[in-house]
Amino acid sequence: MRIFFNNLNYLIIILIITPPASSDTLTGKQILKTNQTLLSQNQTFVLGFFRGSNTNYYLGIWYNNINPQTIVWVANRDNPVDNSTGYLKIGENGNFVLLNSSGNPAWSSNQTSAKNPVLQLLDTGNLVLKDSEQSNNYLWQSFDYPTDTLLPGMKLGWNFDTGVEKHLTSWKVKGEDPSSGDYTYKLDYRGLPEIFLRRNQTIIYRTGPWNGERFSGVPNMNADTHSIVFSFSDDAHGVFYSFSIWNASLLSRLTVTSDSDGELQRRTWIASSETWNNFWYAPADQCDHYRECGPYGVCDNNASPLCTCMKGFSPKNPQAWNLRDGSDGCVRKTGLNCSTDKFLHLEHMKLPETSSVFMNKSMTLDECGSLCKRNCSCTAYANIDIRNGGSGCVMWKKC
Repeated sequence: MRIFFNNLNYLIIILIITPPASSDTLTGKQILKTNQTLLSQNQTFVLGFFRGSNTNYYLGIWYNNINPQTIVWVANRDNPVDNSTGYLKIGENGNFVLLNSSGNPAWSSNQTSAKNPVLQLLDTGNLVLKDSEQSNNYLWQSFDYPTDTLLPGMKLGWNFDTGVEKHLTSWKVKGEDPSSGDYTYKLDYRGLPEIFLRRNQTIIYRTGPWNGERFSGVPNMNADTHSIVFSFSDDAHGVFYSFSIWNASLLSRLTVTSDSDGELQRRTWIASSETWNNFWYAPADQCDHYRECGPYGVCDNNASPLCTCMKGFSPKNPQAWNLRDGSDGCVRKTGLNCSTDKFLHLEHMKLPETSSVFMNKSMTLDECGSLCKRNCSCTAYANIDIRNGGSGCVMWKKC
């Protein structure tokens, strides 16, 4: 605070208000400059500005006391502030806005007005805008706008009530340019929901549909995996995937990166060695590559060659198959006879894509099989949910 006296003995007080570095909250009377930060209550996360590979500045969230700096969210990833004179403030209409050196908005939360708006950084890593008089009513939250990282409590998927979809998008250049990159991780809710890793519009990897316990193509998603609990919800209001942590001291995150031509990485922090451990990643092997062995082909990473055809099928393109290119898949050796041909029982398989399938969640597997066998266009069937002996019916049909 600065105090000045003029010749008429009037007292003039000019207040210069800035948030302390230890505060987790920004009020309507404060601004956050590029050399200032907010620190969550238990000192887990930091909100502040960081510099990209050039003179651009970005508002982001990162872990506190972890070196190297690990950024988990970026507000203005595609609208940087061009120098260090930008700042963050709560606007007149109750949103919060990032201003550049000219005082023009570079990015905004675009929310409705509040009586006493405050911006708070939570220990979950969630940045929330709320009315101070309604502390549990969030007008805006960063968890609704993930960038490249999924944190515990964040949701990936679709809200059917609002039409909002949440997905991950890689940085353009890891560690240098946080603008939207080429790789996305998006949930497809058609049929049985699953998540696809894409480079632009090209599918690189798919998880397989959710089977009640995990995604069918991710066998190491166990409920007791290092205190990580995976959750999936699918109802009339939306379809979401998320995870939570039993052990509060464990730090874990899921990130889509531009590493190795696009990767998903689940990383956990090892405090003793002060490193991020790559606990799981995908694609992890050649069989994780999208359609590696094509239709009616089976991929086994422990076999040589990787690709084999199902019983009764042979390679569609023998020459390419012999050169270890199985992408064309397999075809029937003889024509289909619906009266005498039978189904093969296959286990521990990633289920095929289900964007256009028949589904009935109340049918048993026997009922599903009986229905499938009466329809000559049915090519395969399975349970929707594998828990408690299995339930539900999904059927694949040839087009």
